Amino acid sequence: MPGYGILDAREGRGLLPWSWAAEHLSKSHNYWVATTRPSGRPHAVAVWGVWVDDIFYFSTGARSRKAQNLAGNPRCVVCTERADKAVIVEGIAIRIRHNSIPKRVMSEYSTKYKSELDPKLGPAYAVRPSVVFGFIEAADEFSGAATRWAFSSA
Repeated sequence: MPGYGILDAREGRGLLPWSWAAEHLSKSHNYWVATTRPSGRPHAVAVWGVWVDDIFYFSTGARSRKAQNLAGNPRCVVCTERADKAVIVEGIAIRIRHNSIPKRVMSEYSTKYKSELDPKLGPAYAVRPSVVFGFIEAADEFSGAATRWAFSSA
C-alpha cells in the first residue's frame, strides 16, 4: 500500500496470520458485497453469508441489482462488517445450484442466522478469493500488521 506507511514483509512486525482473517470472515454477521453495474458504476450492499473452507457463500434475490451485476461481471469484493479490523476479499462469484451447496454451508448458515438458504428466494454464490487484505486500524499496529494474502486460481 504505497503512501500508507505500510512496511515490507521483511520489515513489518506482527504480520497477521491467515487464521486471524479466517476467524474474522467466519464471525462477521453482516458482509459488504461490491459489484460493478454494466455501466461501470459500483454497487455495494450488505448481505448475510458464511465463510466455509476458504470460500464465502451468500444468496440474493434473482432480480436484485447484485445478481444482475454478477451475471455480467462475476468479479466482486467482499468485506467484513468491521472496518477497524478489516478483511477485504477480492474474488470471483460463481453461481451455484442450491442442490450443490455443501451441507456444512447450509448448516452453518442456519445456525448463524436461524434461517435457511431458500432457493425460492434467489441464486446462491460462492466467492473464491484471489487476494485478501487484512489490517488492524490501531495506529501502533497498522503499518506493521497490514497483510496481503494471494491465492492461486486453481
